[in-house]
Amino acid sequence: MDDRNDKSAKCKFVLIMLFHMLILFVEGRRVEFMKNRELLMHEGTVKTIKGEDGDVIDCVDINKQPAFNHPLLKSHTIQMKTHVHSSGTESENNHNILFQSWHKNGECPEGTIPILRTPHSNRRRRSYPTVSQKRRANDFSAPPGHEYYGARATINVWNPATYQGEFSFAQIWVGSGEGDEANTMEVGWLVNNGENKTRLFTYWTRDDYRSTGCYNLVCPGFVQTTTQISLGAAVEPVSRYGAEQFEMIITITKDKSSGNWWLLMQDQFIGYWPGSIFTSLADCSTEINWGGEITNSEFAGHHTSTQMGSGHFPEESFGKACFFRKIGYVDESGNMRDPKDLQVYVTKPPCYDLRFAKYEGDGISFYFGGPGYSDKCP
Repeated sequence: MDDRNDKSAKCKFVLIMLFHMLILFVEGRRVEFMKNRELLMHEGTVKTIKGEDGDVIDCVDINKQPAFNHPLLKSHTIQMKTHVHSSGTESENNHNILFQSWHKNGECPEGTIPILRTPHSNRRRRSYPTVSQKRRANDFSAPPGHEYYGARATINVWNPATYQGEFSFAQIWVGSGEGDEANTMEVGWLVNNGENKTRLFTYWTRDDYRSTGCYNLVCPGFVQTTTQISLGAAVEPVSRYGAEQFEMIITITKDKSSGNWWLLMQDQFIGYWPGSIFTSLADCSTEINWGGEITNSEFAGHHTSTQMGSGHFPEESFGKACFFRKIGYVDESGNMRDPKDLQVYVTKPPCYDLRFAKYEGDGISFYFGGPGYSDKCP
């Protein structure tokens, strides 16, 4: 089943920044909820850990991870060290560190990587939530002469309510190419199908979500190097309304010497997307997007009640509304820069909205989100 062409579920909610580095909110990710919940051990597993939250983690031989089943990676040599550098500052000073509960019951040994067990039927790319064609908006065509080599953001982590198999996301997109040649790497957090867990996720595609790419390590592509983070696993704690706030620090940056795109979480190297699995992204990015996305199935004949961000509007501000802060891009020299000349375009402010925030030391920042269905959002 492939619902990318179901136009009824694609009401786009877009916030646009010049140079096609976008702050983007999109309604329209179609979801298939799989009834087959059978969990099978991954090939190459040397140890299994069950988290207190129910997640099951296989510690898989790093050389037997799914990436090396990709036809372009059969002879790939793992890059364990990179020429790009972690800033190593924000995480050291940030006491609100995210945690994955499986660590309470054990650690993956050196030479392995932690992979979340998912339902067997969900291991096929299209059996996981499929992605709407975000590039149908003309706003995604990038002007010539702008090249980007990475992006970053600190994202406030929440657990918004979701209903009827719907999803809620907060993420960074790094992309290039147009039409069927659209390439993208995506990272952030998601909440799915009413689950009371917030999960770290990654995604990639090289053909506009048509037949390549997947979430996390569900298909070959992303090469993981760390033993500490399991892509797709739940993260904790999450922010609470009027209480302590927790953040996810994400950086994507290109190692020009190898051509690989590295992912960092909380300033720790997680792994990379090999440049060889991409076409237009094999060189550089021409667009960067920051923001949120929800599924709107209109199950009850009206707009969904699935929440975006914290489920509260931006004007409620810190501690109550979800935020992005310190958004930036990596230039050709490998330096992190603040984006300039931001413009905002909001298509459904009665449902979800955005407001820029100005706090000393937070760089370019904004609040976003909302509750969805109401008398003002029918």
